[in-house]
Amino acid sequence: MKFENTGLEKMKADLNRLDDLMDSYGLVRAGQWDYERVTYDRKFVLKEGTYYLRVFGYASEGDVGADEAVIQLMTPALGKHYYPHGVEYGEDEVYPKTLVSQCEKILANVSAEIEKFSN
Repeated sequence: MKFENTGLEKMKADLNRLDDLMDSYGLVRAGQWDYERVTYDRKFVLKEGTYYLRVFGYASEGDVGADEAVIQLMTPALGKHYYPHGVEYGEDEVYPKTLVSQCEKILANVSAEIEKFSN
């Protein structure tokens, strides 16, 4: 499930500031990066299954590996994890309404915070 029109897809931010901000909302980059791309994940374990809120981005300037990059954010997504295949984002997935609402609030807060310091 994609979260369209959050405003995040129009924002750029310094990688280090972004890492700190995302972490404060439980969105962790950890090993989800290469030299050009990043993914921030927040895991939700519910009785219906395991879900991941993901915020994607790519380096519009600099190098992620050197911790010196400006990240262009992309459309966030919510996916359901299926062992051993991975995370599915398909249109036919069913997401708990409370989870979707919680993710929308997180993304709105993140967007408002990034707006204060984005390029």
